[in-house]
Amino acid sequence: MNLPLLTQTIVTGLLLGGLYAVLGIGMSIIFGIMGLTNIAHGNLIILASFFTLTFTAAFGGNILVGLLIAIAAMVVIGYLLQSFLVNKVIDKGPEPALLVTFGLSIIIQNVLQLVYGAETYSIRTALSTLNVVSTKYVSISGVYLVNFAMAIVLVAVLSIIIKKTRLGRAIRASSFNAGTAELMGVNTKLIYAVTMAIAMVSACLAGLLLGHTFPFYSYSGPQYLIIAFGVVVIGGMGSLAGTLIGGLILGLAQLLGGYFIGPGYQILTGYLVMLILLTLKPSGLLSNKASK
Repeated sequence: MNLPLLTQTIVTGLLLGGLYAVLGIGMSIIFGIMGLTNIAHGNLIILASFFTLTFTAAFGGNILVGLLIAIAAMVVIGYLLQSFLVNKVIDKGPEPALLVTFGLSIIIQNVLQLVYGAETYSIRTALSTLNVVSTKYVSISGVYLVNFAMAIVLVAVLSIIIKKTRLGRAIRASSFNAGTAELMGVNTKLIYAVTMAIAMVSACLAGLLLGHTFPFYSYSGPQYLIIAFGVVVIGGMGSLAGTLIGGLILGLAQLLGGYFIGPGYQILTGYLVMLILLTLKPSGLLSNKASK
């Protein structure tokens, strides 16, 4: 057994799990509050990646300005999509809303392919080639460390918002019982739109980190939708803490599978672990809703 390589594999797997958690947080929020599985989630993340790349280039390579404009654009898009599309059918059961997000996914992917083509893109910054830790046993890149830190910060901030603020109380009320919340004066449709906007902030950060870590292209959204869905299912649909744990488990399982079996089996081992965990605990490791 190559101890340095195994140590590096474990550390990289955990750090990769941080990125996976960020990919899944937006999906977890939407399911936890609305009970909706957002099929467009992966393509919205890729849309955010392209927005960040485009706005950064438009403002002379300033990644912070590009990110802030991309966040503003994604918040507006998310709010409008929820207000004028998803909210119109969400009271009619899960299937119509699911079909709406499926249609959105197809539209976004085709528009991205029309505008950006099939070329591969990436977001480059000074962190792209920086190693913050380099020893005999482990090397940690700045990109992977930022991914992991962002996952922890996002989970902490969103948990505080949901549990400690007035908006959070309205979100929890809408999640527990929309009818009762409306009787108490809560505009649940507005809360759903705000929730989608918050999820778009998460998706935009995920898009930046994804584009900074891996190459992306206009039709790579479904690939990351599957990862996000796996993370959320492992951790428990709607649980922010569970999403973080699910990301760490999936990232670690994939890289350990690549170490022990072979690089070609990374995806397979990750989802085998997911199936085993769901067999043992079908509701996920932490099945509480994000709003609880």
